[in-house]
Amino acid sequence: MDPSERTLRSERIDVERKSFLFDLKENDRGRFLRITEDVRGRRDTIIIPAPGLEDFRKALEAIITAGEQAGPAPQSSFGSAH
Repeated sequence: MDPSERTLRSERIDVERKSFLFDLKENDRGRFLRITEDVRGRRDTIIIPAPGLEDFRKALEAIITAGEQAGPAPQSSFGSAH
């Protein structure tokens, strides 16, 4: 972790077997959102600079709307016996 980073806000959500960590941070270059996916100790991270957050929100809202308009999702076979 970079000691010059300061955390402004953190949120966590758990979905199925994954955890998502949302950290709003800032450093000498500005603010950014770090999103980390944790799956049983394996972590992947994306970083979105603050100027892109509004576009990110709009894209996410469009995806959510498309999912709602598509109707119910098929039943997941994730973790079930075949």
